[in-house]
Amino acid sequence: MRLTGRTAIITGAGSGIGRASAVLFAKEGAFIALVDRDGAGLQETLAAIDGVKGEASFHVGDVGEADFAQTVVSDVMARRGRLDVLMAAAGFSCGGTVLTTDPADWDAVFRTNVGGTWLWARAAVPKMQRQGSGSIITLASQLAIAGGKGNSAYIAAKGAIISLTRTMAVDFATDGIRVNAIAPGAIDTPMLRRSFSRHADPEPVREASRNRHAMKRFGQAEEVAEAALHLASDASSFTTGTVMVVDGGWLAA
Repeated sequence: MRLTGRTAIITGAGSGIGRASAVLFAKEGAFIALVDRDGAGLQETLAAIDGVKGEASFHVGDVGEADFAQTVVSDVMARRGRLDVLMAAAGFSCGGTVLTTDPADWDAVFRTNVGGTWLWARAAVPKMQRQGSGSIITLASQLAIAGGKGNSAYIAAKGAIISLTRTMAVDFATDGIRVNAIAPGAIDTPMLRRSFSRHADPEPVREASRNRHAMKRFGQAEEVAEAALHLASDASSFTTGTVMVVDGGWLAA
């Protein structure tokens, strides 16, 4: 098993990529601290981890709250004595152009996506510095590289995450901390399905998105989780400051 004896915190673990990554990491031997605002979703993730005979705790709260991040990290350190992996997978999208996005929605997108990356890294890095090792995995998007239509806040936030990832990688490389981003394509998750439901006629939008990928299908959360496992494990020991694209050929097409 590739993560035996390691401890990971995964935000956004109540569904989608966060859940799939949590289950895979647990299967590979890690203890997982599950974080999400959706308590019911966390319970389902915990049940899935129990099903693979893994170990986990769960923590319900807003990833955009600094005190919550510090409390969870402190709790994990008290219980486990170390923190090897932070995966900031919590995400939120509202849709809209710069003209149609409400300022409150813009702030909410940045609070969850960018704030939920920065605050958790801010809480985790000092612990990783003291132990001389750690892997931080952030969630960007292929849209942050390619651009996209009608989702300005989300795409801007994911672009900020790429920049934040690279600067953290440089800042903490000599501390033994690796920081990398994953840029998924359209992944069949509850968030993607909600994004399609914002349209009056979702099916043509869904088909256009599916066909935009060279592989002519949506990705599965488990496929992104495999990339996250690589970045969490020693297999990526010389990898930092990179963006791993898992997009079914979106950017190549």
